[in-house]
Amino acid sequence: MIRTLPALFALLFAAPLMAAPAGQQTLFNFVRPADVVKVATQDASLPQYNAEQTPEGEVLRRITFNPAAEPSLVLSPQTGAWDWSQSGAMSLRIQSAMDWALTLYVKVQSSDGRTLVSRIDLPAGPAQTLLVPLQANSPLSQGMKAGPPMPITLDGQRVLLASSAGEIDRSQVVSVTLSMIKPNAAQSILLERFGVQDSEPVLKAAYSELVDAYGQSTRARWPEKVSSDEQLKAAAAKEQQQLQGWLATREKSSLDKYGGWNKGPAFDASGFFRTEKRDGRWYLVTPEGHPFYSLGVNTVAPDNNQTYVSGREWMFAVLPKAGEPFDKYYGSGDNRTGNGAGEGRSFGAGRWYDFYGANLQRTYGGDGFDQTRWTTHTLDRLQAWGFNTVGNWSDDDLARADRVPYTLPLSIVGDYTSISTGTDWWGGMPDPFDPRFAMATERAVAIAARDHRDDPWLIGFFADNELAWAGPGDDPKSRYALAYGTLRMTTDVPAKRAFLKQLRDKYRNEEGLSKAWGIELKGWELMEDPGFEPPMPNPEHPEIEADFKYFQKTFADAYFKTISDSLKWHAPNQLLLGGRFAVSTPEAVASCAQYCDVLSFNMYTLKPQDGYDFATLRALDKPVLITEFNFGSADRGPFWGGVTQLAKEEDRGVAYGNFLKQAMAEPSIVGVHWFQYLDQPATGRLLDGENGHFGLVGITDVPFQGFVDSVRKSNLAAVDQLGKEAEKAKAAGAVRESEGGRAGHEGKGPGQGAGHAGGHSGNGH
Repeated sequence: MIRTLPALFALLFAAPLMAAPAGQQTLFNFVRPADVVKVATQDASLPQYNAEQTPEGEVLRRITFNPAAEPSLVLSPQTGAWDWSQSGAMSLRIQSAMDWALTLYVKVQSSDGRTLVSRIDLPAGPAQTLLVPLQANSPLSQGMKAGPPMPITLDGQRVLLASSAGEIDRSQVVSVTLSMIKPNAAQSILLERFGVQDSEPVLKAAYSELVDAYGQSTRARWPEKVSSDEQLKAAAAKEQQQLQGWLATREKSSLDKYGGWNKGPAFDASGFFRTEKRDGRWYLVTPEGHPFYSLGVNTVAPDNNQTYVSGREWMFAVLPKAGEPFDKYYGSGDNRTGNGAGEGRSFGAGRWYDFYGANLQRTYGGDGFDQTRWTTHTLDRLQAWGFNTVGNWSDDDLARADRVPYTLPLSIVGDYTSISTGTDWWGGMPDPFDPRFAMATERAVAIAARDHRDDPWLIGFFADNELAWAGPGDDPKSRYALAYGTLRMTTDVPAKRAFLKQLRDKYRNEEGLSKAWGIELKGWELMEDPGFEPPMPNPEHPEIEADFKYFQKTFADAYFKTISDSLKWHAPNQLLLGGRFAVSTPEAVASCAQYCDVLSFNMYTLKPQDGYDFATLRALDKPVLITEFNFGSADRGPFWGGVTQLAKEEDRGVAYGNFLKQAMAEPSIVGVHWFQYLDQPATGRLLDGENGHFGLVGITDVPFQGFVDSVRKSNLAAVDQLGKEAEKAKAAGAVRESEGGRAGHEGKGPGQGAGHAGGHSGNGH
């Protein structure tokens, strides 16, 4: 129970204050205020006498943030500026006065107007010392997407190390602002010491010996956590018994060899996967002619779980030395691409270690990684768990086994021009007007088709992945980022020449364009200059937006048609599964529907309907594949729960089941693919430092049993539901055929009877 003044006023000088950490300089004490710091509030209250004693014996002072746009507390020097050039972090003794966690923002500003901003997730519970590094700092600067759980305990005190972004002149600090963003109700925190201190010891303590010998986080415990090799072997033996039982059940199920529903109505068997719409519902159809709902898993591979150790060996409790067992799992790489995915990340090159490979050897013995055993065991798992598709970026041997259908990416790499839209997560947009893009596409498709063109187990190819079709925001500049980015280029860029030709053909001269766009363009050559900035779309000049839309459609048409034409030539029986959109424009999606057999989206939402307007997609009349989705948590080792992070592990299975149920309810969706098979390394994967827990299996190769059980039940229920939907479609078609026959006897002319609804899309190339 927290006691308040005036009853505690005397205790302020009787109760001992917590000792300040070594090296800390206190500038202001909220409990014993002095006229050394200016304190101002906006939409917040800080009564003069409201110090409180917590159950832990600390005395702090309450500030309440009231419901408003951004209630705030501002601290500033009485005169001049603070010189913090010799300090590493701002410090603040702080506690949530609520029974729940609070989100605060801390902004440090210097006299030149530059700012450093931190978002603080303040947990409920006892007080802690908040440290805000005075130079930009984040888990990415330590090589990983998300950092270890906070607060940590250091020298007997709780310390909360924040991330910070931006830059300030540390010798001229003029203010520190604490704020909340639009609280719905009054929220209170408790404060005591405010000052500065060294941050290096805390940073080292937070990240030191973060990972154990098995690659697991040392910061938590969970049911599947491994503490010995014997435990690994026992878990594997137990799982093998369970898999055999589940596989035996599967053998008795109503599935064809590709995983299609073989008791449902027959579709035409083409010998390859194809799509068909029947009675308002889209289907994937197996080579044997049965309805198929693609339940897939991405990144099913043993060799993408390494993590960089160079320069941060101190983060690992145990790493093998040369000549010791498991030293063969070292390697080296360089993932410093300069793309958005690597922005702000350190430790992106050098020596890496593969804990997953070492753990497989610990479990199954031998002298190293056994590819054959891994392939068989992994396919057993996928089929026992109710999956029927090996998704993108998976091991080639899984496809060659002829046990589970698979998909493949077309990664088109070449020296063609690219265009920045501001997203550029994996790089700029390929310029499809560049002849070198067509050459690169032809090369990539020819190589892919060489081994797969006649494989009935291949569901189809994806046209690359998560391209930057739009900018990062929802404003017109982002919506038309491809048009803006193109016009900023030089005229040696083919896309810019195509855009300028479009405008010349439409407007004939600069006067026509000037009038339509509401600008004064004195000569076409001014548009040819690099860096040309067109006006923003506006109601007074609707032609601006119309021109942008038209260009972005012709751009997307050129892109998808190039790939489609090449695939038709090299692998005419295989499906083109779309572009795996993460960001998109209506023009890009419409072009994809025009030239591809399937529309594909990566959706990190609670249900598919939150990821896109399906009424719009239904109007395009193409099947849809959700090619990435997941749900993670931060209580099984890796520190990041992904874009759709849930509170705890037990919520993941429920969320998976609900997502799949909602997908089944949408008649255009023909499958969903989970991302991904394995947890990412706790210290970050090689590619971009992501360290998420959204795997079916941990870094030790031990499945997350509760989640796997839930996923299996949901997958089996989905296949049953597919069978019921197909049966309904068959019955509806039979009724119409019967009615059509009677209508014919009643004198209706030829062609007026009803066949089955919908149409056969074939392969749609």
